[in-house]
Amino acid sequence: MKLQLERIAGDPVMGIDEAGRGPLAGPVFAAAVHLPLSAAEALMTGNWAEINDSKKLSEKKRDILAKMIKSTPDCIWSIASATAAEIDHFNILRATHIAMKRAHDDVAARIGLEERTKVLVDGLPVSTLPHASNVIKGDAKSLLIAAASILAKTARDAYCMEMEARYPGYGFAKHKGYPTAAHFATLRELGPCPEHRRSFGPVSQLQ
Repeated sequence: MKLQLERIAGDPVMGIDEAGRGPLAGPVFAAAVHLPLSAAEALMTGNWAEINDSKKLSEKKRDILAKMIKSTPDCIWSIASATAAEIDHFNILRATHIAMKRAHDDVAARIGLEERTKVLVDGLPVSTLPHASNVIKGDAKSLLIAAASILAKTARDAYCMEMEARYPGYGFAKHKGYPTAAHFATLRELGPCPEHRRSFGPVSQLQ
């Protein structure tokens, strides 16, 4: 599947996506990816042609593509997150938007974009980026959003491995914090750990 290479004012600007809104534990991650038009057009027929929505890729393939994206000359990228505590304080939607803005602002500062410059964001409008252009199912349509989805997903998966080491017994390496039967069983047995989102119903009911 060949993804689109959008142009805003004659140049692709930035694609942003998130990972980890649904889990019961851990941060929500966001990534932003920028490529100059000249580099992006050449890459679409090379290695970047394999980029797709992260949900349609195997874990191994995501890891390979994430390394490729990060090592691509002229590719400016950033990965940011909002913690479980921030999710509980603001709610998951607001925390997701905060993570997206953090990733956006880091890339924008490095490529010299003005604060009001439009970007491409997957899904619904983002409150923290009011001038962004939202693209429904953007991770399956846009090259830059798909690349961002891969970076966000692989970063979150790596963080889940860190949670596995810090909180053994919860099975974070396997279920990645999502509400599986095994995760529910562990929550009932051990109770929430510091990374659990206490504002989420299945967790709050156990407190």
